[in-house]
Amino acid sequence: MIFYFSGTGNTKWAAEQIALSTHDSLYYIPTELTGSCDYTLKEGESLGFCFPTHGWQPPRIVREFIRKATFHSVSYVYALTTCGDNMGYAMRILNKELAQKGLKLDASFAVVMPESNVCFNFLHLDTPERERQKIEAAKKRMKHITAVISSRQKGVEELVKGAIPYTYTYVIGGYYNKHLITDRHFWVDEDACIACGLCQKVCPVGDIEGTPPRWLHNDSCTNCLACYHHCPRHAIHWGKMKRGQYVFKE
Repeated sequence: MIFYFSGTGNTKWAAEQIALSTHDSLYYIPTELTGSCDYTLKEGESLGFCFPTHGWQPPRIVREFIRKATFHSVSYVYALTTCGDNMGYAMRILNKELAQKGLKLDASFAVVMPESNVCFNFLHLDTPERERQKIEAAKKRMKHITAVISSRQKGVEELVKGAIPYTYTYVIGGYYNKHLITDRHFWVDEDACIACGLCQKVCPVGDIEGTPPRWLHNDSCTNCLACYHHCPRHAIHWGKMKRGQYVFKE
């Protein structure tokens, strides 16, 4: 079983690579949260979690899923996070969540992918050339990761924590996850909007309705930026900064 969450497609692609190698089934976390979240693994089946790093922490929706879920007959657990450059102590936080369920990671991985965060002044999207370089490197890295998972190797920790992981995760990331996980910074240029409804379709938590889009302000937003990045006319903006868009394309 592979449980994944993805906003711009980076993590979805990585999870799909694992599924192709292991033949395990993929489960989209926002969809699973609408059900009972009770799972029994088959003999020899692995339990995997794939998620993007949000503010150097696991996304709130991933943590909510783990808290709600119950897993039975687990023998091997791994996790993979995608990140723009580094992921701080995101995996440490995930492991604490899993510990509450009596689980512990046997293997953990970070895969550097093109940057998608547009919420900080000091973060910028990668150039097209840098995007291509990151994706090509990620393809090679995923071949190694899928081999490790397929052979169920334990005690593996291949992470990219960065130079100051504590500061990233608990200081900057603490601020980000406390104050910026909200839909209140999104706004739409109604002159540019073509009323296609794609933003509503890609929102993983159903936080958008109508055209032009209207955010519900009901605290469900994960700030995954899917609405922002998928908009075909870049009519959706976040805050006062004008930044570009990114969606994974292999």
